[in-house]
Amino acid sequence: MFTLKILFLAIFLCFNTLAYCQTEATVDSLKADSLRKDGTKITKTADSGNLQYDVADLIRSLLHKGGQPTPVGKKSAITLMPNVAYNPSIGAQIGIKAVAGKVLGKDPNTLMSVAATSASITTKGILYVYLSHNVFTDANKWNLQGSLIAAKTVTPDFGLGIGVPAEDNEADRVLTNPGRKPYVLHGQYYSFREKVYKQVRDNLFFGAGVSFDIRRKVEDRLTPGEDTPYNIYMDRYGFDRDNYMVNGLLFNVQYTSRDNQNRAYKGIYADAGVRINQSWMGSSKNAVQITTDFRKYFSLSSRNPEHVIAFWNFGSYLVSGRLPYLELPGTGKDGSGRSGRGYTIAYFKGTQYFDSEVEYRFPITRNKFIGGVAFFNIQTTNNLLGTKIFEHWQPGGGAGLRVLFNKATRTNLCIDYAYGNFGRKGLFLGLNEAF
Repeated sequence: MFTLKILFLAIFLCFNTLAYCQTEATVDSLKADSLRKDGTKITKTADSGNLQYDVADLIRSLLHKGGQPTPVGKKSAITLMPNVAYNPSIGAQIGIKAVAGKVLGKDPNTLMSVAATSASITTKGILYVYLSHNVFTDANKWNLQGSLIAAKTVTPDFGLGIGVPAEDNEADRVLTNPGRKPYVLHGQYYSFREKVYKQVRDNLFFGAGVSFDIRRKVEDRLTPGEDTPYNIYMDRYGFDRDNYMVNGLLFNVQYTSRDNQNRAYKGIYADAGVRINQSWMGSSKNAVQITTDFRKYFSLSSRNPEHVIAFWNFGSYLVSGRLPYLELPGTGKDGSGRSGRGYTIAYFKGTQYFDSEVEYRFPITRNKFIGGVAFFNIQTTNNLLGTKIFEHWQPGGGAGLRVLFNKATRTNLCIDYAYGNFGRKGLFLGLNEAF
C-alpha cells in the first residue's frame, strides 16, 4: 500500500513532463471559478462523506504513517501544484500554479470567491504570468470577474478554416493550408479583462466590462518573409504584422444553477455575450463579436453522483468588422482554453466558430481518489473563401484519468489523451474539468 501511495505521488509531481499540450505558449487551463458556500455540505452527503481521499490525504499519510483522511468539510484556502511540462513548441517548462478561495458573506447561498495565479518559464525562453479573480459579494448581489496576463509566447499555426482547401489562387491555398503544414509564431502578449455582474434574480446575472488584448513583436522565425497564412491574412485585411491591439466593451447575460462550478454533478451554466471593439479605445479595427456558452450536467446515480453525463456547446461569431489573425475564434479559444481536445490551440479557426462536446465522468476507486472520463467533440468554422460554418466538421475524442486534488472544492488534476484528424493526438493537461 505504501508503494502504491509513492507511485501516485510520483504521478502527481511528474505526469506533465511528457505532455503535448493544447496551449498557446504556456497558457494555463487553471480555471478561476467558484462554488457555493454550502457546496461542501452537498459533497458531504452525496459523495460518501469522509470516504473521499485526495492528494492532501496522500501527502499526510506519507508524512504521518497511519494518518486518516480529513473530513470533506475541512477545506484548504489555498491549493498549490507544480507546473511542469514539455512539448516540442515550448521545450521543458517549470513553474507553479495556485488557487485560493474564500466566502465573502454571511448569506448561506453566497458563492465562494476565487483567485488563481500561475507563473512559468521554459527552456526556449517563454515566460507566462497569469492572475485572475472571480469575486462574489454577500448573497451574490455583485460578481466581479477579471484576469491579467503577461506572456512571451510561442503560437502554433495551421492556417485558416476547417481543413478544406481554397484553390482559386496560390495565396488562398496557403491561407487555408489543407495539408495542415505547421507554422510557429513568436511574440509578446498582454491582456487585461474585467467584468462586473449584477444579480437580477436567482442565478441570473447581467454584466458589463472592458477587455484589452495587445500583441507585440509578432514574428515567424522559421519561415521569415514567406507567404504564410498569418502574413497573407494580416496584409489582406489591413493589419500590422508586428503589432496590434484588440480593445473593446463587454456585455454579458449569465445564468448558473450548477451545484459546483469546478466539477458539477447537476445543473446548467449559460452565458451569452457581445464584445464591441472600438478604435477610440485603441483597437486596431472596430468589430462586433457574439459568444455563446451552454453547459448541462446529468448525474446518473444518487448513491454515486460522480457518474455524470456532461454536454457543452461553445460558439463565437464575428458580426461586423475585422479581427486580427491570432484573435480569430477557434479551437481552444474559449475562456478556459479547453475546447476541441485532440487538436492544439487555434488548429481550426475562422470568423465563425462552433464546438459541441459530450463527456462521461465516473469514479474508478471507491475512495474517489482516481476517476476517469471518456469524451467526444466536433467542431466547425468558416474560411472566408467559400466554406461556411456548419458545412464541414472535424471530430476529436479520447479518454482520461482524474486525480482528486482537493475534495472540498472538487478540484481534479486532469490527464487526457485525445485523437483528431490529420494525425493529431497527444496528452492534454489541466486543473479542473474542461467544462
